[in-house]
Amino acid sequence: MFKEEDFKKLGENVIFEDNVLVFHPENIEIGNNVYIGHNTILKGYYNNNMSIGDHTWIGQNCFIHSAGRITIGKCVGIGPMVKILTSQHKGDNIKIPVLFTELSTKEVVLEDGCDIGIGSIILPGITVGEGAIVGAGSVVTKDVEPYTIAAGVPARLLKYR
Repeated sequence: MFKEEDFKKLGENVIFEDNVLVFHPENIEIGNNVYIGHNTILKGYYNNNMSIGDHTWIGQNCFIHSAGRITIGKCVGIGPMVKILTSQHKGDNIKIPVLFTELSTKEVVLEDGCDIGIGSIILPGITVGEGAIVGAGSVVTKDVEPYTIAAGVPARLLKYR
């Protein structure tokens, strides 16, 4: 459970639908006029911030994990069931289970006005440029340039907007 005062910053007119889970709200900043759909998990992290800009819409059943920091700009659309990851286990040492190998973290940035399609996965270290569109079901393994449309597994440039 979380309360408004638990957040690092919580703007006006923020809507949390039913069953939203929030971890480490003390490291989460949310702007004004933000919608967060039901069953979404905002997985703040103990030593890095999650920042969500004004007028952003986050669909239901999303998983946003900010171990490596997440910056979501203004007027961003994040479709239902999107997963955004900022960490991964390196798995270098084959003598130990992957789970116990070193954790690598990299920031994810979703620039102003971009849109992430339903069911997409954004991997650590990715920047989705201003006004870009990521098509439904994509796995984003490389940066997406501003004002482009990318889709697929892995996501690739389809065209310029």
